[in-house]
Amino acid sequence: MKQINYTKSIPVKKQYDIIVCGGGVAGVAAAVSAAKNGFSTLLLEKSNILGGLGTLGLINLFVPMCNGRGKQIIFGLAEKWLRLSATLGWDTIPDEWKDGEPKEPTSVRYTQRYSPSIFAYQLTEELTKSGADILFDCMAVDPIMEGNVCKGVITESKGGTAFYPCRVLIDTTGDCDILRRAGIPTVSGENFFTFITKMVTLDGCKRAIEANDIAKIYSNFGGGNINLYGTNQPSDVPRWSGLSAEEVTDYIVRNHLLILEKLKASARNTREIVTSPGMPQFRTTAHIKGDYSFKFTDAYCHFEDSVCAINDFENRDYLFEVPLRTLTRRDYPNIITAGRSADATGYGWDVLRVIPPAILTGQAAGEAACLAIKTNTAIADVDIKSLQAKLEKENVMIHFPDSYVPEDKEISVHGKNSAEIDGGHM
Repeated sequence: MKQINYTKSIPVKKQYDIIVCGGGVAGVAAAVSAAKNGFSTLLLEKSNILGGLGTLGLINLFVPMCNGRGKQIIFGLAEKWLRLSATLGWDTIPDEWKDGEPKEPTSVRYTQRYSPSIFAYQLTEELTKSGADILFDCMAVDPIMEGNVCKGVITESKGGTAFYPCRVLIDTTGDCDILRRAGIPTVSGENFFTFITKMVTLDGCKRAIEANDIAKIYSNFGGGNINLYGTNQPSDVPRWSGLSAEEVTDYIVRNHLLILEKLKASARNTREIVTSPGMPQFRTTAHIKGDYSFKFTDAYCHFEDSVCAINDFENRDYLFEVPLRTLTRRDYPNIITAGRSADATGYGWDVLRVIPPAILTGQAAGEAACLAIKTNTAIADVDIKSLQAKLEKENVMIHFPDSYVPEDKEISVHGKNSAEIDGGHM
């Protein structure tokens, strides 16, 4: 490959304690948590709305936050923002969960599908109230490294190229953009042929009017409709990593043309696509090769360094704890990730990447970054009891109750330094 020598002077901007790259739900959670602790915080977002896949990407669903038997597992900012999303926009919270955890056991799951645009504006309010700074339409391009320590990040925006110094950097780009460019080992994934838009039809208008419920006006209208497990993925369509402009473009063009073919077969006066995704709807592009890799077989395992308890959104009863080690690499002391780029293997990646766990890992990353600065410690070495106490104060469940575990399941315990067998590194 030919190399081009190109240099230019780059202005140095304001220094921050913490810079968060990527304004999806994990990034907003990280920035809000950091700023509320009194640390100067900057969130960089390349688009013009917050929420990432949960808003811009039209994946507007808080997946189940309970064990499938009426016991809530996921709390913290995920709980707060689920409820917030139902205050100004339409909501689909089941009746059993309208007033909180049901008094009686139920198989109905605690979920919420919300207005993506309204929720995005609410996230802007949450961020500004926290005291964090934000730059929209500003892309984090490259971390500046001294050895394995990040000194700040180069940005590109309407104002040109700039450098923002920081003490801790949090990569919540969802694609490990900063981690990869810092030389941190990552693992790339594969994504199926899925592309969903929001459509309004005359029939949908009728349903909404009859029910007096605007939520019923919408229907999903897709290009590729491959599910979570890749069922019926076309043999002539690649599984994209989503880590190059060429792959992203191929994905977009194929889906745009397929949608047009479908539209040509319908009556043009009866329907309208009101919103298309403003970003690729890739779920598993890349994750950090962290100090521990979260797996589905970690169900019912207590971790000494857990930062949150979560549940499987597909299958009831399955309970998990997320170790801090899934967000860190000990050899990179002031960089941490969260959300879709936390270390996970196989179906474990699906369990960990969805909105509620992404918010909780973002919240944990923000708190861990603050603690690392306060104690002048590498993020991976922060006092875990102090971190857990702070998260519990913010209403995060750290360890799932053993009483929620089915009698036929075995509970296990992992110490903070337990060796990894099939993922991560020690």
